Amino acid sequence: MYDVVALGELLIDFASRSIDSAGYPTMAAHPGGAPGNFLAALTAYGKKTAFLGKVGEDDFGRLLLGTMKTAGIETKGIRIDPQYFTTLAFVTFNEAGDRSFSFARKPGADTQLTWDEIDRSLIDEARVFHFGTLSLTDEPVRTATQKAVAYAKQKGKLITCDPNLQKPLWKSEAEAKKQVLWSLHQADIVKISDDEVDFLWHCGPEEGADRLLKEYGVSLAMVTLGEKGCYLKTASASRSISGPSVHPIDTTGAGDIFGGSALSRFLELDKPISQLTEEDLAYIGRFAVTAASLSTESSGGIPSIPEKKRVLEGMKAL
Repeated sequence: MYDVVALGELLIDFASRSIDSAGYPTMAAHPGGAPGNFLAALTAYGKKTAFLGKVGEDDFGRLLLGTMKTAGIETKGIRIDPQYFTTLAFVTFNEAGDRSFSFARKPGADTQLTWDEIDRSLIDEARVFHFGTLSLTDEPVRTATQKAVAYAKQKGKLITCDPNLQKPLWKSEAEAKKQVLWSLHQADIVKISDDEVDFLWHCGPEEGADRLLKEYGVSLAMVTLGEKGCYLKTASASRSISGPSVHPIDTTGAGDIFGGSALSRFLELDKPISQLTEEDLAYIGRFAVTAASLSTESSGGIPSIPEKKRVLEGMKAL
């Protein structure tokens, strides 16, 4: 059995490290893709995971497969495509460490995953099925994702979703909003950022969490607030958590690490969402916001996931 199976994109993040006199960046390559970062955090914190996706038959695809295996993630659900190249993302940073993306994905191998290529036995063996909306930008992976979500729901799996809005990858903001809202209707647990809440509804995090519960049928809403921490809400409890003081150099993957860390603690508690207390939400949020915050002090997504011992030490300061 697997605790969590995720479907989505694997890619290479090229992060700017310096800029020459003409303005051209020197880039460092790191493994990326929100679902991969998410699963790597879950695995780092003791959960058994598997990935469903596609990479190109190229050096970057092989590197990503190796990274997933090294992280302890089951890779038999990852297909290798000889026709399409592994997706590349180019990340630049401002002075606060916040990033902007450019993508080489026209198309990328991850968008070419079909329903027939999905190993449904992995979903059968999972407690939780996770997906993000970057699998809804293009066909055939959009249909594959929709069918996989429906299959997981039919099998009674807990569904988690991270909108992970990347506007440059959508044909229009209207299309992005349509697909993100569809994804929210499918999920029991949603990890969403305050910026994404603003994009969807032009409101604050608490109202956004309330809308997720009342209008979309979400049972646990987790809204990340960047350096300000997070806000968690169920039908019977809610809690705001401040983050620790850190010195960020790279925020890539922090939201994914938050999501995986939070889900790892939820699974550790081993109780229905309806029975989560305010103290439970505090524990989940404190662990996740500490792990995510500490990750920003290192480069990349998966390479920056802090050890559990360091997270527990960091939580003492909250």
